Amino acid sequence: MENKQVAITQFGEPDVLAIQSSTAVQPKAGEVLVKVFFSGVNPIDVKTRAGLGWAASQNKDKLPWVPGYDIAGQVVSVGDGAEKFSVGANVAGFIGFPLQGGGYSQYVCVPESELSLVPDAVTLEAAAVLPLAGQTAAQAMNKGEVKEGDRVLILAGAGGVGHLAVQIAVAAKAEVFTTCSEANLDYMATLGAHAINYQFAPASERVEDVDVLIDLVGGDAALDALKCLKDGARVVTVPTLSAELICEKAKLLGFEATGMLVDPNPEQLETMLYMVSVGLLKTEIQKIYPYTEVIEAHKQIETGHTRGKVLLDMQC
Repeated sequence: MENKQVAITQFGEPDVLAIQSSTAVQPKAGEVLVKVFFSGVNPIDVKTRAGLGWAASQNKDKLPWVPGYDIAGQVVSVGDGAEKFSVGANVAGFIGFPLQGGGYSQYVCVPESELSLVPDAVTLEAAAVLPLAGQTAAQAMNKGEVKEGDRVLILAGAGGVGHLAVQIAVAAKAEVFTTCSEANLDYMATLGAHAINYQFAPASERVEDVDVLIDLVGGDAALDALKCLKDGARVVTVPTLSAELICEKAKLLGFEATGMLVDPNPEQLETMLYMVSVGLLKTEIQKIYPYTEVIEAHKQIETGHTRGKVLLDMQC
């Protein structure tokens, strides 16, 4: 079986991404071979392609390297001892994180332990939104100890992680504030958040007495948001490149602060897939690109103005 994959040939601009062809390998013991229908495009993919961050530094001598950590597809064969899924099962997973990747593939062998069954009521497109972004959102909420009645500020609530974080916080009965562009004010309101147009005024001029800050932006916007917090507030910052700076500043101001690296957890993904299946969580997709247009997909993520997620259709 021919297996088309998108690889980073060298570090640089989006045009370093190239389509390569190989033969799909057979699953080893404990693995299944997945026909990938949709692969998620995440900011970490863009960062790695540009040569930034840990996955890039660890893979610099292994180029061409196939990125991608989010997949949704169908099991086409199973290796010895793999009993969790039967052939034909729809699955999704947060795979190969952080050094292996491999999601930008038409076929990929994955340990069955990294995959979750997709319920019949959930489309593969929706399932592909959830692995990295959904677990980042859920784990940020856990780290921030978000509880009923908390005032929570989420920076960039309309993005891939943000739109899920907002819904999880609202479901926890927190009072949720979020920053977004003018174009997303109504969308954020439909998810139950108080939306702040950051193009109009910084968050520090619009909200105060915040218990928990979930920072999905980093840099100056995060430093400004620290001014919104009340004494003893908790800060969780997700962008790794500015995490040290934000945590240092937050601690100087007397807040509890932590960076975070998301930890793949199939049980947590199963919970989120269930939430989608019963309508408790809605996934948003800005656009699905054919994998042959992966360069455009990366350019879209680089705009910093993506509502929900960008996916690659790997079978188009």
